[in-house]
Amino acid sequence: MSTPHNNAEKGDFAKTVLMPGDPLRAKFIAEHFLENPKLVSSVRNILAYTGTYEGKPVSVMASGMGMPSIGIYSYELYKFYEVENIIRIGSAGAYTADLNLFDVVLATGSYSESTFALCQSGDPDDTQYPSEKLNDTIRAAAAKLGIPLHEGTIHSGDVFYAEPGAVDENKIIREKHCLCAEMESFALFHNAKVLGKNAACLLTISDSLVTHAETTAEERQNSFTQMMKVALETAVQLDQE
Repeated sequence: MSTPHNNAEKGDFAKTVLMPGDPLRAKFIAEHFLENPKLVSSVRNILAYTGTYEGKPVSVMASGMGMPSIGIYSYELYKFYEVENIIRIGSAGAYTADLNLFDVVLATGSYSESTFALCQSGDPDDTQYPSEKLNDTIRAAAAKLGIPLHEGTIHSGDVFYAEPGAVDENKIIREKHCLCAEMESFALFHNAKVLGKNAACLLTISDSLVTHAETTAEERQNSFTQMMKVALETAVQLDQE
């Protein structure tokens, strides 16, 4: 089978898929962490691979940028390829000085001004949530690896280049208690809810809206290894359940 956005065959994906935004990050994970990785889809250069990690099947597929993009790819993985778990592994901008570059954040909720959920299913909630069971498995994986996690609500935005004053980040931080900002998790969590699947979001801090520190494009592509290792260990633990 295939879809307009995915030329993989049924059975090509593992039950657990790691989903970075960047296709080159998906390629990096496949080539550096997976055993015997196979490219299973490359439509629009949104690369998807399946291999094994510590002998357990796992897939990695790029989501592209923004909610419409991850909304398409995650929905198709859940609905048409029988994927059960998607772990977004992405980058985020810190809203607090307590988060430093390369810190790893586990989302416990995703707040957004987006109309994605409303348009997709009529859901008016401005906060969508991950699977608590999947988050618990991620916590256990991080503890096993000795990798600390920061946890909290994150801000999932529709617009990267907002005009001055259009987004009141201080209000979002104050009222929604958001730790950091990214652009995909709200749609992923909503799709999982609608389809009865599991979703989680791990983020690495790539820049700070407080200190204005930032990573390079190459570092974002290749250096978020702690987050990757936690997600891969989670996939191994899920396969043992």
